[in-house]
Amino acid sequence: MKLEEEIKQKSFQSPHHRMMVNIMFTGNYVQKRLLCMMRSYGISPQQHNVLSILRGQHPHPCSLGDIQERMLDRMSNATRLVDKLLEKKLVARCQCTANRRKIDITITEAGLTLLKQMEEKVPPFEELFPAISPEEATVLGQLLDKARE
Repeated sequence: MKLEEEIKQKSFQSPHHRMMVNIMFTGNYVQKRLLCMMRSYGISPQQHNVLSILRGQHPHPCSLGDIQERMLDRMSNATRLVDKLLEKKLVARCQCTANRRKIDITITEAGLTLLKQMEEKVPPFEELFPAISPEEATVLGQLLDKARE
């Protein structure tokens, strides 16, 4: 459905204004779908992002700063997210042996297992966006990269 129909707005100030509203609306649409999928696993999209970052580093640890700078939502509170994941035993935290002021964070086997279970249930991205061809997805990704330049 076209953006104008979705938000019941007839016109925009400019093509760039429409593009900006469309990016925000579509971002919220995707986040809502992800939230619904992740809710059944008891984690938020931000917690999933932290687990994915840690899995990418596994078996090496990450610092809170490393996690924060790699997060998709950089306004998230990485400390709070890690604390919640610690409560669920999905991550481990310990003092760095090389620098005692630094805290190392690693993903646990339970965290790895949870991500694997989630990936087995979550449909591939191609199924989430069936109307977009691989070529169109490439172009859209390039345009979004260009928008951030």
